[in-house]
Amino acid sequence: QVQLVESGGGLVQAGGSLRLSCAASGRTFSLYTMGWFRQAPGKDREFVASILSRDGRTYYSDSAKGRFTISRDNAKNTVYLQMNSLLPEDTAVYYCAAWTVTTTKTWGQGTLVTVSS
Repeated sequence: QVQLVESGGGLVQAGGSLRLSCAASGRTFSLYTMGWFRQAPGKDREFVASILSRDGRTYYSDSAKGRFTISRDNAKNTVYLQMNSLLPEDTAVYYCAAWTVTTTKTWGQGTLVTVSS
């Protein structure tokens, strides 16, 4: 089981950029699919991006495609979310998650991203 700690959230103006980081504990980080999800006030948690463990293939939501980039550094047990061209509607708590085909998702505590117009 991994434990996840997100960082990098904050306040940014529309059009700006932020990079979120998610540090994982444990020796089996490279075996996990890693993902980012977000939850805006009053809304359900939604998928943003994920990256597979074996081949590093990435997947994005329509809203993230072209603006956000997910990456991972298995040597550092860390997954990143580079967010560019941020919009006010990107304001949310961003959560890191880890899972495999045989495990349920493990969640971090979340990091708040606020985009001002």
